[in-house]
Amino acid sequence: MTETPKSTSEYIDRERKYLAQIYKPLSIVLNRGEGVWLWDTEGKKYLDFLSAYSAVSFGHLNQRIKKALMDQMELLDIPARAFHTDRLGEFGQLLCEFTGMDRMQPMNSGAEAVETGVKAARRWGHDVKKIADGNQRIIVSAGNFHGRTTTIISFSSDKDYQRGFGPLTPGFDIIPFGDLNALEAAITPDTCAFITEPIQGEGGILMPPLNFLKGAQEICKRNNVLFILDEIQTGMGRTGKNFCYQYEIDKPDGLMLGKALGGGIYPVSAFLAREDVMAVLDPGSHGSTFGGNPLAAAIGIEALKILIEDNLADRSAELGDHMMRRLSAIQSPMVKDVRGKGLLIGLEIDPAYASARQVCDRLLEKGLLSKDTHGTVVRFAPPLIIEKGELDWAADTVAQVLSEMINK
Repeated sequence: MTETPKSTSEYIDRERKYLAQIYKPLSIVLNRGEGVWLWDTEGKKYLDFLSAYSAVSFGHLNQRIKKALMDQMELLDIPARAFHTDRLGEFGQLLCEFTGMDRMQPMNSGAEAVETGVKAARRWGHDVKKIADGNQRIIVSAGNFHGRTTTIISFSSDKDYQRGFGPLTPGFDIIPFGDLNALEAAITPDTCAFITEPIQGEGGILMPPLNFLKGAQEICKRNNVLFILDEIQTGMGRTGKNFCYQYEIDKPDGLMLGKALGGGIYPVSAFLAREDVMAVLDPGSHGSTFGGNPLAAAIGIEALKILIEDNLADRSAELGDHMMRRLSAIQSPMVKDVRGKGLLIGLEIDPAYASARQVCDRLLEKGLLSKDTHGTVVRFAPPLIIEKGELDWAADTVAQVLSEMINK
């Protein structure tokens, strides 16, 4: 029998002893959550300003999501895709109608949605565009983060993600993020797709130039290349639209979703595409034991209904503008930039004064949970259900921490 640790350090020590050390968590042990709030094992309360990278967009233990899960648990759990179920078609219809895409393939993790998109693009390149098998090439953006599978890290420009994991998967061409001239120059007769994020979240909340998505889509269409967007972190109302691409285009040829689609309770993801792209995936070419199971479908349906019925995209736009104004008004030499859309905001810290991790540690002490990326950027992505007063408290806390750090 295991013994329950008596202190934060004991919980952390046990985790370090038995788990692979692939994360560097802040020094906190959480054991309860509700809405936008989290509590640690010592009873301290924290405002969640990360929401699991958008996975908890509807808040912790959202009652509607929780009920959808429990109601489905009373009926059917996981029968496998060897059989039809009553919930999967409903989930597929709602998601396709909501996005305007023709078909979807349900998966579990965001990385699986990306892998599905890569496979579909390559087979479309072979079957439809008639590229010799093995010659299909996909263009990606430098600074991207699409997941951590072997194939996905193969098209990362971050060497730390690749070190020691070779041989890497070939067939990818990297261009600067937001560079339309580089995109056009990189396309060859063997190019089958261009995959990019509309905003690079893990990359540091990096914004492309205005009309980049519109221009990229036009270039891809002109060259018979699929335009595929990864909206796993930016989608589902996060940036002030249902999907970030809606600021510039009607819809892409392919779309990767995840995180918020699972309501913060269960891993649900999907790859969506136009008819001719999805048609190349025939029986046996792809699959997932858990993908689209009744529990996942029930949660995905409810997550979409909440997003629509509660107008969370409009709410995110309004509250995001407010938070951007509050953060931009902070007068501190530590702040190099404030950028983002909706409730996806990056606070860039001047490394001459501190690292972003040091800022996150100090925010933690004040009861505000955030996460650093690339050493210089603090990411703010609270649940979309957050109230304006809670945003104001967070902005005041950020200002206080920066002031204390600069005057120490």
